[in-house]
Amino acid sequence: MKKVQTHIKIDTTPALVIKAFTDSKMLRQWWGVDKCIIETVAGGLYTLAWQVKEASIGYVSTGIITRHIPDQELIVDNLVYLNPSKDFLGPMKLTVRAAVNDGLTDVYLCQEGYQSGKDWEWYYDAVKDAWPEVMIVLKNYLENSTTTAKA
Repeated sequence: MKKVQTHIKIDTTPALVIKAFTDSKMLRQWWGVDKCIIETVAGGLYTLAWQVKEASIGYVSTGIITRHIPDQELIVDNLVYLNPSKDFLGPMKLTVRAAVNDGLTDVYLCQEGYQSGKDWEWYYDAVKDAWPEVMIVLKNYLENSTTTAKA
């Protein structure tokens, strides 16, 4: 199966990288997530929604956290992408790892489990281009935001 992988070095701590993927306020600030439910325990929910309006939701990603180490790793299994104009796509897996390397935090992100079909091809093409761009947004947010400390 296809997967999308990206690496980036960020001048911050591994703990802040993982927190950026699990803290609702941070997700809103750097990734534009409108609403979320995140339970940072094994078996916990990981649900993010974008473009939330009074009577609609643009799209949702939801899955189950199978591993959460606050200063190292986040793994979300059974990840499903819901978009009203496409088939529901899943299950997939999202892995985020962060570790200090040469004074910077090396961040690895992998989304895998893509299957075949028209909507799967559309989603894969979108994600393979989007994740590297999203990681640059995360880098800029963590390195330049006055609301996050480089703890």
